Order: sequence, then C-alpha cells, then structure tokens
Amino acid sequence: MAQVDEDTVLRLQRRINAPRERVFDAWTNPDVLRTWWAAMPTMKPGDIEVDLREGGRYRMSMVTDTGEVHTVTGEYTEVRRPERLVYTWTWESNPEEMRGSADSIVEIEFEADGSATNVTLTHRGFANAQIRDMHAHGWNGTFDSLERALS
Repeated sequence: MAQVDEDTVLRLQRRINAPRERVFDAWTNPDVLRTWWAAMPTMKPGDIEVDLREGGRYRMSMVTDTGEVHTVTGEYTEVRRPERLVYTWTWESNPEEMRGSADSIVEIEFEADGSATNVTLTHRGFANAQIRDMHAHGWNGTFDSLERALS
C-alpha cells in the first residue's frame, strides 16, 4: 500500500441548503450535472457521461468562455446512495500541469443536517502541494456552482 503524504491531501466541507438525496443526485445524475458542473462562473458544463455503479466510468467536461475544454475521467470505486461516493480522478487535459496526479482519489460524504446536507470532499494523490492548491481553487468554485444550482 502506498504511503499517503498528508500535506497533499485536500479536505473541504460545505453545507448545501438541499436534502441529501438531491445533493447526491446533483453529483451523479448526468442531466443535473449538465446544469452546474463548472469550476468558475466564466465556465459552463460540457459533455457529461456517467455510469453510476462500482466499476462504472465517468467523463465530465467544463468549457471556458474562450472555448477551452477541461475534461476529467475516472472510475467509481464506491457508490452508496445517498451517503458516500468514491472515484478515481484523472485529467484528460493539462497532463503536464497535473503530472503525478493520475492516481488521485475523490471521496465525498453526504451527511443529512435537517433539510440541508453537509458535504465533505477529500481529494488525495496529488504530486505536490501546488497541484493540491490548484484543485482546492477549482473544487471551491465547483461547490459555489453547486450551491447556485440547488438554491
């Protein structure tokens, strides 16, 4: 088993004002993902493909206002609706910039909190802290997009 460098693990938490099932669906239903999957307000969702099952693959794109496409792909390793989702994470675009991150793993926990949901995202497997911090910026923007879509 590979040793995990805790300095390159990203952990984020957000409270989303929507029921847990709705938040889980927002992360996993391609029709819903097509309404919000973007890391910045100047981006829009692109092609979205989801085979939501353990061993199933996904491919999700975001498009910048200049037409540049950023696509991430991976495999679901755990799907427990509506409480937990785990998948691998590999960029098709920007491979040099993200080199060393091909084996990164995203874990998302969905915890009901009354009529809201606490979402905890842990993303590990970055080559260094700089790449982790770039992803932190993107994930925070993605959470912002999700909040706008579900409000």
